[in-house]
Amino acid sequence: MPPRSAPRRPTPLQWVRYALGGGLPRELSPWVLADTTGPGWVRRHLTRAVVQLLPVLVLCVVAVPVPLVYRLSAAVGGLLMGLVFSLAFMVETTEHRVAKAGYRAGTAARMREERAEREQLERRSPYRRNGAGSFD
Repeated sequence: MPPRSAPRRPTPLQWVRYALGGGLPRELSPWVLADTTGPGWVRRHLTRAVVQLLPVLVLCVVAVPVPLVYRLSAAVGGLLMGLVFSLAFMVETTEHRVAKAGYRAGTAARMREERAEREQLERRSPYRRNGAGSFD
């Protein structure tokens, strides 16, 4: 079986819009699914959360008329709280992104579960690596 090609990626401007909650064109739907289900999806989710928090953090550091140490501590505290809330609703947020891309609700969670089961099976069986063998 020939290897699958990687889905087309969004432009940097499209990615920023996507990170801030906007939708992407339908031809990028496979990329959205890969982004929310592939290895490293948690790291990418947290990156999107930081991008969402960045304008507020910059405003806090630049515009609030108190000593810098207070502004920085407020920004760091806000970033930490924002990331905690982002982690708390991570699965729901990614499912919403996948649904906006045109997939059925639950698709991302199902794909992550299938990948985890496949990886666990490969860890247990030293002779079956990367889909080799009769499990495919």
